[in-house]
Amino acid sequence: MPSLQDMFEGCMKPVLLINPNTSVLTTQMMADIARACLASWPGGAPALRALTMPHGVPMIVEEADLQAAAHAVGELALTHTELVADEVCGVIVAAFGDPGVAVLRQRLAVPVVGIGEAAMREAAQHGRRFGIATTTSSMAASIEAGVRRHGLEAAFCGVRFTSGDPQALGRQPAALQAALADAVAACIELDHAQAVVIGGGPLGQAAQALSTRFDIPVIGPVPAACRSLLHMLAGIG
Repeated sequence: MPSLQDMFEGCMKPVLLINPNTSVLTTQMMADIARACLASWPGGAPALRALTMPHGVPMIVEEADLQAAAHAVGELALTHTELVADEVCGVIVAAFGDPGVAVLRQRLAVPVVGIGEAAMREAAQHGRRFGIATTTSSMAASIEAGVRRHGLEAAFCGVRFTSGDPQALGRQPAALQAALADAVAACIELDHAQAVVIGGGPLGQAAQALSTRFDIPVIGPVPAACRSLLHMLAGIG
């Protein structure tokens, strides 16, 4: 049986990370996190290309934003050269609601990973109960729908939100990290979570900072998506 290194030495196509919102800074931040994660792949890191939506919103905070992003991402399979020409080895959709993932999976021959699904599935591994800590309280219904869609209701112990405007909080890194830390603590202390997902691509830096502050796994969705894609490409899970 070939080793993981042998498998990946033959995979020279890049990974494409799609940011379903319009913030170039958010795209750069998530791409940096993904590149660091991909650097540990056997046989060397594949290149990573990142794409920012030209239209939409700078941060997905409402259900309407999520629906619009899903439509825009789904259209990429028909319009974006890299995808049409099958020039990538896999796609990461880097918004927690996984907008457009289902359509891309129908239209593309390569693996497509949504960061929300990847993070939830990783959190639920080994029979763990998991919670979600995030900033967008208006997205509660879609977050819970995502849990049900992935068949993870039995492992889910709830979502905890920070207070205030998520976009304003996102412009204050220290305050964002502190608020999310409180939400993670609530997941653990009140909901008895055994793992906590940080629910949002734009929260990636805060997720990294919080990953070492607690005695249970605190899972950033972008690294979780990279690990999921690795397993898909290697055919090991």
